[in-house]
This record gives sequence, C-alpha cells and structure tokens, in this order.
Amino acid sequence: MSDNFAVSATAQAHAADIEFMVRRGMAKGYQVMSLLAPPLYATFALSRYGRAQFSINRLLRATWVGGSAGIVGGGAFEYVRSAYSKADHVRARRIRAAYDTSSIRADDHSTIGGILFAVLTPAILWKRASTVNLILGGAGIGSAVGLLAHHGRTVTGDPPPIVQLPDIPTSTVSA
Repeated sequence: MSDNFAVSATAQAHAADIEFMVRRGMAKGYQVMSLLAPPLYATFALSRYGRAQFSINRLLRATWVGGSAGIVGGGAFEYVRSAYSKADHVRARRIRAAYDTSSIRADDHSTIGGILFAVLTPAILWKRASTVNLILGGAGIGSAVGLLAHHGRTVTGDPPPIVQLPDIPTSTVSA
C-alpha cells in the first residue's frame, strides 16, 4: 500500500512541477513576444506597404496577437520539454525557477507594466484604435516596457539579490 502511495505521490508531484513550468513558459513567451512583435511588425509594415498603411490600431493588434502566440508557443514548448523529462530534473528546474530572483523581478515588472499600460494606452490613444486593441495591445506594450525596465535596472547597477538554493534531492523515490 505504501509503495502505491509513493508512486502516486511522485506522479502528482511531477504533474504539479509540469504545471508550474508550463505556466512559467507561457509567461515568458508572452513577455518575449510582446517585446519582439511591435518592432517586427513596424519594420515589416513600413518596408512592405509604406507609411500610408501603417496605423496605431494595427500595431496594437500585432502586439497582442504576438503576445498570444507567445503564450501558446511558450506553454507548448515547456510542456513538451517537461513532460518528456525525468521527474527529478523537472523538480530541480522548478526549484531553480522558484528561487531565481531575476526572473521573479522580471515577471513583476512585466505585470506592473502590463496593467499600467492597459489603462494608460486607452486613455491616451482613445480615438486612434478599437477598444480591444487599445486594452490588449497596451497590456502587451506595457509588458515589454516592464521587461525593459527590469533589464535596465540590472544593467545600471541594481541587480536582484542572489538567493541561496536549498539542497535539491536527486531522486524522490528509490526504486
């Protein structure tokens, strides 16, 4: 009975680790694609169609669509990576991710920027784009600005503190 419980507990812990890593991959995918989508779209649209076809509405739409693609891509990549890895390797990666203060600070800055710009962008650009594109695109641009603020703080001499990792067990169940 106890062997079955240990195997079940290990499977549940592995599933929880996979879920954590997939959520983290989705967040990182959104941040990166929200950072890359606006300049890529602007470059593409201006070089292909010229200034006459470039608009704020299309730029904001490209930002949130790119962020959505980042969510899907980041989550799928992390699921495949974690689901087909050994449980102890996924557990070690989760513990490292949970104690990575730089990543946590980047997530915090990105969230704050996303919320702030989701409110400010419609207030500033009210007549220039549709409401959905203003809110979602503003959140994407804010997420990118928050990510850039995190990296700017790190470069200018305000790095996040380094936390000592606890001992990571190599195996949770002995066979």
